[in-house]
Amino acid sequence: MVRGSAAITPAEPESAPPRHVAIIMDGNGRWAAARHLPRVAGHREGARAVRRTIEAAIRHQIGWLTIYAFSSENWRRPAGEVLDLTGLLRQYLRTEIAELASSGVRMRFIGDRNRFDEGIQKDLIQAEKDTVGNTRLNLTVALSYGARAEIVSAARAMMAAVAAGEVDPDALTEDGFARFLSTDGIPDPDLIIRTSGEQRLSNFLLWQAAYSELVFLDVLWPDFDATHFAAALADFARRERRFGARPA
Repeated sequence: MVRGSAAITPAEPESAPPRHVAIIMDGNGRWAAARHLPRVAGHREGARAVRRTIEAAIRHQIGWLTIYAFSSENWRRPAGEVLDLTGLLRQYLRTEIAELASSGVRMRFIGDRNRFDEGIQKDLIQAEKDTVGNTRLNLTVALSYGARAEIVSAARAMMAAVAAGEVDPDALTEDGFARFLSTDGIPDPDLIIRTSGEQRLSNFLLWQAAYSELVFLDVLWPDFDATHFAAALADFARRERRFGARPA
């Protein structure tokens, strides 16, 4: 892994852009603390950074964008912060979807949505319905998501299919197993970006990230903008992707 930096000079990618970019949005709390603001202020600015990132992805003709918005571990945070986060999610769903739909964005949600209240669950379903026909950008939002839980759930579903005689376990392949994941139909991410300087995946897309290129930026998520996005794409363009094989 080559560590990226917010100081990378943006440049036009030297090769085709990644088909799928995934982002671990980290640093909202630290951004707020540095300004002596409540953490919810950082989350609000983080939501604005999401809007900028979607616009940048469309400009760069990225087909698939996945953002890690709320992990399964986030439920362990103080009740007040969880309430703030879910409130912001509710507000986002009710104020941004129409604009996203008009911009050609299709929305999907992965993760355990049953942990959210009934109102948010209905909003998630409605957002998917309202954008299902769009093709300009496929936006996947990971909510109450954990990769280990996703893999366990897929294994259970696979075992049920085997018990029902729908799947021959001796003929099962990696691609066959992937169809039981919540990302079925979504290509694996070519590039995963993490902000805030931390260098780990934090239980995000562990199966799908097997051959992803990783870029770690020192910028806090609320400060992430089109320049940082372009820098990450330029870094990706310089990589030689081998997928386990020797270089030519």
